[in-house]
Amino acid sequence: MAKLNVNGRPVEIDVDGSTPLLWVLREQLGLSGTKYGCGIGVCGACTVHIDGEAVRACVVPVDALSAAQKVLTIEGLSADGSHPVQRVWEELDVPQCGYCQPGMIMSVVALLNGNPTPSDADIDANLTNICRCGTFNRVRRGIHLVAERNKRGEA
Repeated sequence: MAKLNVNGRPVEIDVDGSTPLLWVLREQLGLSGTKYGCGIGVCGACTVHIDGEAVRACVVPVDALSAAQKVLTIEGLSADGSHPVQRVWEELDVPQCGYCQPGMIMSVVALLNGNPTPSDADIDANLTNICRCGTFNRVRRGIHLVAERNKRGEA
């Protein structure tokens, strides 16, 4: 029995401890916003936050987590898509197919939480998610727009 804190709620899941967090979120908890991409922690489609840090859920076994750690998924970021990053993504029409975007958004939020005004070099160094549609220019523009709005207190 695994005890987790997901999106601010305590949950108990009867699952083998070696099961990746990704599959617990999607299959046991029905949180399908966290996507399966590569399964080896490279692409970032499965990015969630654990205690505020962006992590690849496909490589985190549930037995590596404690009930005290806070897991945040795209569904927990905002119930209605009103998080500043989500609003800018919609405004700039960042996604094309959109499959990678929940993980991309979670990575961007973690980046901005740690560095509210990232440079292009900071973005390049910290945002390693893969987008097959190639929306990286719009992602970069979106990050800068959120940072600018945060700086002006418009978030």
